[in-house]
Amino acid sequence: MSDIKMTTIFEPCEEGGYLAYIEEIPGINSQGETIEEAKENLTDAINLMFEERRKNVGKESDNKIKEINTQTLTFSL
Repeated sequence: MSDIKMTTIFEPCEEGGYLAYIEEIPGINSQGETIEEAKENLTDAINLMFEERRKNVGKESDNKIKEINTQTLTFSL
């Protein structure tokens, strides 16, 4: 299994700390006092997003989908 590579942006904030987001996943962002803390918080945000998506798989369906195939992917930041 191979890792998925994505571009993570860490922008310094005027008030201190960093804003972090991933270019390839709109709407997922976080912040932290250090780059390491921002990275950890961003990882948590991504995991929460996927956790919510997993809970809702199939719930938005209007029964047009006859079969759902799911696979687990692993990625690292």
